[in-house]
Amino acid sequence: MKPPIKWDGHTHTKFCYHGNDAEQELYVDRAIELGFERYSITEHPPLPVNWISDEKLMRELAMPSEELPLYKEYAKSIKQKYEGRIEIAVGLELDYLHGNLSFTEAILDRYEKELEDVVYSVHYLQGKGGGMKCIDFTADDFAENLLSYYGSMEKVVDEYYNHVELAIEFASKLPMRKRIGHINLIEKFSLKLPPIDEAQIKSRLTAILPKLEQGGVGIDVNTAGLRVVTCGKPYVPEWFMAECAARDIALVYGSDSHRPDHVGLGYEWFEANLR
Repeated sequence: MKPPIKWDGHTHTKFCYHGNDAEQELYVDRAIELGFERYSITEHPPLPVNWISDEKLMRELAMPSEELPLYKEYAKSIKQKYEGRIEIAVGLELDYLHGNLSFTEAILDRYEKELEDVVYSVHYLQGKGGGMKCIDFTADDFAENLLSYYGSMEKVVDEYYNHVELAIEFASKLPMRKRIGHINLIEKFSLKLPPIDEAQIKSRLTAILPKLEQGGVGIDVNTAGLRVVTCGKPYVPEWFMAECAARDIALVYGSDSHRPDHVGLGYEWFEANLR
């Protein structure tokens, strides 16, 4: 099985403040050089005020609210500039905001008709001190604010997949192309934190398959874990890709590029595992 189109479905821009300030043309030119036919721009939208307590980190996680219209126009301008050379899809990487879905709904009410792609990701869980904590900031932060709060990796992992299931439920109602971002992001620090039971992951992902199928929600086959030293593997297991393919659940490669040279990394792995 080969993908019907060579497509990078998860990428970022200069509006990502934990990424790179390179102009989008450098990303897209790299995609064209590598033979990509479709390129989705999926930046993080704003987060609710004080979503996490660390003010410095909060500024790095997502653009301020006043920049969302600017981002939308920027992405549309890139789409127009490259028309006829590569298909550009304007999108967002929305966060599953547990307890504050109305914030996401307000963004969608305003921009839904202009969005061609949504990557819907779980980046935050309740943690130490009662607030939301990033699951993918640093291993030390994970240990201090999540592992200590839940008491074991098993409990953190279960809560993570509980949120993924809720994210699928929400995403299933969206009208545009939608997929769950880096479904195994919980493994980002697996080489530095206590081990996660593979049987637990397999059990939870297996239970998720019919939810994806019934909801018409795809999977972001996110290869960014290959460039993370504490992970060293993509955020989607090979066996899970095979199960998705058997159920006609869309599998879309995602470089999760935060720099132009990230574009296309891991695509060979993705293509090989589709076969």
